[in-house]
Amino acid sequence: MGPRSGSVPNRCAVAGIVAIALFCLHACTTTAPVPREADPAFARRVVAYPSPERPGTIIVDPGSHFLYLVQGGGQAIRYGVGVGSEGFGWSGLATVHSKQEWPDWYPPAEMLQRKPELREHMVQLQSGYGMPGGPDNPIGARALYLWQGNKDTLYRIHGTNEPWTIGHNVSAGCIRMTNDDVIDLYNRTPVGTRVIVLATAPSALPTQ
Repeated sequence: MGPRSGSVPNRCAVAGIVAIALFCLHACTTTAPVPREADPAFARRVVAYPSPERPGTIIVDPGSHFLYLVQGGGQAIRYGVGVGSEGFGWSGLATVHSKQEWPDWYPPAEMLQRKPELREHMVQLQSGYGMPGGPDNPIGARALYLWQGNKDTLYRIHGTNEPWTIGHNVSAGCIRMTNDDVIDLYNRTPVGTRVIVLATAPSALPTQ
């Protein structure tokens, strides 16, 4: 297990709280049923995906809301994801610096000032004032922390307790997956894994 990286304020969870508020507003203003499960179109499956990248590489295509874990033989495991609400957020090359099971969330102080009602969910944790990991935590069941060299990008691949947001632009640039999918990816992904987040089209693979 990698070191707990929650001491850095996580911009992903900020948008998670906003998404909860927007969902509640929508639910109060419509009589149509609101889906609570992930769209089956984004279910995990093995697909044909020829790639020059070595097996084990993670490729995220924000435009199609899919994450690919490259396999041998021109195939990949494809997962549905939710991505950044501000365009495509972040793109480029990174590595998985560390991993965390049921990660804690440490919201920035300015967010707690704007939303003092969040304080009732916060307690003193090992790395500061935050929300302990668990099923109610916006970061979900697992988190993979993306770094470039010795610098934290502040972007994560993480789970969510809002599976209906998969396939949508909902986060602050982080890559969210259903908890089942992020656990599957977590178990297949060692620290040091190469991660490519595409800017636009899947054909535009960055190279080193």
